[in-house]
Amino acid sequence: MMLEHSRTPRRPAWIAALVLAAAAPAAAQPMAQPAPADCAATDANLPADLAGWTSPAPLAAAAAEAGLDAAQLQIGRAYDIKLSRTPEVAYLVQPEKPGGSVSYGGLLAVTVPRAGSYRVALGSGAWLDVLADGAPVASTAHGHGPACSSVRKMVTFPLAAGRHVIQISANGAPAVAVMVVQAP
Repeated sequence: MMLEHSRTPRRPAWIAALVLAAAAPAAAQPMAQPAPADCAATDANLPADLAGWTSPAPLAAAAAEAGLDAAQLQIGRAYDIKLSRTPEVAYLVQPEKPGGSVSYGGLLAVTVPRAGSYRVALGSGAWLDVLADGAPVASTAHGHGPACSSVRKMVTFPLAAGRHVIQISANGAPAVAVMVVQAP
């Protein structure tokens, strides 16, 4: 007795698995959200404490502690900071993320008039440390800048009155926008 076989060709199971696997990553990854239409006006709607972000002053970061007097920031003012190649920077404390030989970094000084929470805004995802009396200060908050702005990163630190050092490391470009403001 002869059994009839289906005329449908049999495909190996691995072909079906391959087709499903190829489609899975696209389904599993979230779709990128389009930028809101009003984001074309970057930095147009910054909060009052970041209003100076749009008018940065040029400033060169120090490559060593001896140059900090010339790399002084004023609270509430934005700066376009020129950085040095990482191997040229003598950090006061080894940064947690120093970056490699092709990254950029530098040292800045800021004098805090009264104790409180202060926010450092950056125009990149660079690493930053704030030092008080030569020791790192633990941050209390991290976040992104306001929507539709060029502020990429904001880190808040509890600072005592006096002079502090900001160490920037692991920046991918030779310049970065920086601004220090008192946190609300």
